[in-house]
Amino acid sequence: MKLILTQEVDGLGAPGDVVEVKDGYGRNYLVPRGLGIRWSRGGEKTIESIKAARTARAVRDADHAKEVKTKLEANAVNVKVRAGEGGRLFGAVTTSEIADAITEVSGEKVDRRTIVVTNPIKTLGAHEVSVKLHDEVSATVALNVVQA
Repeated sequence: MKLILTQEVDGLGAPGDVVEVKDGYGRNYLVPRGLGIRWSRGGEKTIESIKAARTARAVRDADHAKEVKTKLEANAVNVKVRAGEGGRLFGAVTTSEIADAITEVSGEKVDRRTIVVTNPIKTLGAHEVSVKLHDEVSATVALNVVQA
């Protein structure tokens, strides 16, 4: 099955790529989650628009990404959440909340899809997350999860 990817899929490709996947994987996983759409001859305009949006959103070059990395790693980011007794959160800290907090502190707009959280953050205190700014540049951001 040929698909046009609409979002980044690890091990498969970037938005706008045309990939060949097994029918079940495409039909049952990629398409229902909005990660890809079926390929067609008329999909060339879709591919161009997806690639244009990706380049507009992406950090322009590696030098700018390094500047953004130093900005992000310079300050700790406070994320305010609701928590119960003992510091346990009601749910987990989402990448959207982290992206909003990073944007508020650093002034740099960070896309939530570029934030990598290895283990779900479910407690108050200090945590670290990774932000993929460019293909070669990744920043480690210190998070302080505090009670709101």
